[in-house]
Amino acid sequence: MANGSESGDDSSNLLAAMSGSVAGNLAVSLLVLRDHAFHKAPYYFLLDLCLADTIRSAICFPFVLVSIKSGSAWTYSVLSCKVVAFMAVLFCFHAAFMLFCISVTRYMAIAHHRFYSKRMTFWTSVAVVCMVWTLSVAMAFPPVFDVGTYKFIREEDQCIFEHRYFKANDTLGFMLMLAVLILATHVVYIKLLLFEYKHRKMKPVQMVPAISQNWTFHGPGATGQAAANWIAGFGRGPMPPTLLGIRQNLHNQNRRLLGMEEFKAEKTLGRMFYIITLFFLVLWSPYIVACYWRVFVKACTIPYRYLSTTVWMSFAQAGVNPIICFLLNKELKKGLMAHLPACCRTKEKLPREPYHIM
Repeated sequence: MANGSESGDDSSNLLAAMSGSVAGNLAVSLLVLRDHAFHKAPYYFLLDLCLADTIRSAICFPFVLVSIKSGSAWTYSVLSCKVVAFMAVLFCFHAAFMLFCISVTRYMAIAHHRFYSKRMTFWTSVAVVCMVWTLSVAMAFPPVFDVGTYKFIREEDQCIFEHRYFKANDTLGFMLMLAVLILATHVVYIKLLLFEYKHRKMKPVQMVPAISQNWTFHGPGATGQAAANWIAGFGRGPMPPTLLGIRQNLHNQNRRLLGMEEFKAEKTLGRMFYIITLFFLVLWSPYIVACYWRVFVKACTIPYRYLSTTVWMSFAQAGVNPIICFLLNKELKKGLMAHLPACCRTKEKLPREPYHIM
């Protein structure tokens, strides 16, 4: 990316970004694994994202650091370059696929909460994670056998997919798939936002009156007190008919409804994951634009400063997720503070007791 003093600055910046990314993602991962309150579908997906970013930072970034110190040169074998490039593309598509699946589950959690709470179990989450990794491998693996597709790009100081003119290789298909995934993810969040706006006002509860027959109330609105009075000897006449209201109430209790507190929690999680998706788009978009530039413009020359900035932005994306999580998720923040040493914790302000001046 740079020579001389700028090379040293780039090395220091990359080392700091790599350390921060590994530390932050590991902190979130350990917190989700240790605290049973986070053992549910949204946090399983967050755990998968953080572990993937940890592996990317710990494996891919050191090779970039070595190439910068070696004067923008790859000092290892061609096979190792293909492996590193494969992993870089794998983690990029993995994040895109996972964010799309998260957006779908966020929509289901609010729009179809009964189905979500019944079906979104631990094993369902495992199946989603396995599906995402399978699709990511399917996207990243074919270029391994294509000669000259995965190679070291000197301008980027990394082994990555070589984006060439669309008639030269299959780079256009890969870029279109990534763009479609990002677009589809935002479409799902827009649909979720429209659903929340449409249902922003709660419908009033409609009370169904009970049916009276010789002061023996029955029907959907009955409470069962009439039958209890008759059994106790306070009623007259025949035994009250079957109290259908009680059966209906028991049936309604078994149906999973979305309460106000649950709605707020799901909405908070949706907001956090959307900010993560938005940062993924913002930090990867400049690099994607550069890739499309290479695809559609034959023998183009991208400005060095622009390309260098886009590459660094894509590196920074691996470390922003923990920051977003701790800033927007109070539960994760409380869990982190609980595991910190006492000297590092912030003291909570206790409510003052009312007093009277005599």
